[in-house]
Amino acid sequence: MLTSPSPHLTLLLLFTRFASVSSRSHLKTLAMTTDLLLLLLLLLLLSSSRLALAAAFGVWINGAASSSPQSQEYEALQALKAAVVEDPRGALASWQGPNVCAYRGVYCSAPPDDAAASGAVVAGIDLNRANLRGTLPAAVSLLAHLTFLHLNSNRLAGQPPDSLRDLQYLTELDLSNNLFSGPFPAAALLIPSLVYLDLRFNAFSGGIPAEAFAKSSLDALFLNNNQFDGEIPETLWSSPATVITLANNRLTGPVPSAYGYGGRVREVLFLNNKLSGCIPEELGFLPTIEVLDLSYNSLSGHLPPTLSCLAGIEVLNIAHNQFTGELPDLVCDLKRMTNLSVSFNFFSGISQHCDRLAGRSVFDFVGNCVPGRGLQRPPPECDGGPGDGGLSCLRSIPVTRPVPCAQASVSVGVGVIVGGAMPSFGAGGVVTVTVP
Repeated sequence: MLTSPSPHLTLLLLFTRFASVSSRSHLKTLAMTTDLLLLLLLLLLLSSSRLALAAAFGVWINGAASSSPQSQEYEALQALKAAVVEDPRGALASWQGPNVCAYRGVYCSAPPDDAAASGAVVAGIDLNRANLRGTLPAAVSLLAHLTFLHLNSNRLAGQPPDSLRDLQYLTELDLSNNLFSGPFPAAALLIPSLVYLDLRFNAFSGGIPAEAFAKSSLDALFLNNNQFDGEIPETLWSSPATVITLANNRLTGPVPSAYGYGGRVREVLFLNNKLSGCIPEELGFLPTIEVLDLSYNSLSGHLPPTLSCLAGIEVLNIAHNQFTGELPDLVCDLKRMTNLSVSFNFFSGISQHCDRLAGRSVFDFVGNCVPGRGLQRPPPECDGGPGDGGLSCLRSIPVTRPVPCAQASVSVGVGVIVGGAMPSFGAGGVVTVTVP
């Protein structure tokens, strides 16, 4: 039975014939040579395996990702590379060729369950501390399955693109320590799955939108060390975020009232702004607060007795303000307190319980006006201080709400009337504020 020769045998026979013809006729015509070469190439394509083909044409194929990446991801990463004008550390040197999963700083994974994609997709980019100079292009939104984008400590400038809103799977956006400017990047608040937003150490300016504290998925919001100004929105305390930093901006006006709180904030930093007015009584009704820093502002008046309700607070810093009066036992009796700083105010005395903390590192009260104590302000500064504005800070609390307090035995026996009624302590260390 006759069988057709294998492709490889055919190639051998053709090579033999070609050599024989060449020796007899000395390659009579160039056309014959060209035809034979084209025929050999065709047979090679038909007979070779994918690996042989790759070797023949110099094409590198990654066995872990045999299929080509989606063209949109390649396009997005090349656009990001093109937007970088300086790469002193060669962070993007490997960003060549179609295999984007081999790029340095690019992380691939299986697509989300509800994604219309197969094979590995770009799930994250981490270019922290790469010192890249450039911009962030709108094409980054083509990375449709991105879950984190970390660009900390570079020299990226301009405004983040509005197209960020299209990254439906993005949970972490870190643009901190760059040169971004312009208004608050509102597009970030439209990212449906965003949990972590870090805009620290940039040059963002203007007001902070109320929506920044209303995004239901957000757990951490870092806005410190920018140029934000205006008043802090009242929505602050209803934010679902557990950590909020507003430090080192140009924010003005009062500390927002915590009336109608529904959030779960544990740490909030207001330090080094231009806040004024009093500490609202409602701040004592924040059951989850652990760190509260109000230092380096222009706040004044007495401390509200409701601060005694901050049972879980560990750090309270009100240093470098204009508070007056006597520092009350209600504050110094908080059981979990590990750091209490009231330095550089105008307190004229400290209560008995606070006096017990005076020799401990947990308590800092230097730079006040306490008679007979060291490291206090000189008398002329105390005489010309802000005065006693404590009573002007009292406001009505428009609800009746039981609040967990530091201890059941605490008394507000300082003659303070809140909303027309004295706060009364119920069983289990709960204070009930009754409004007639």
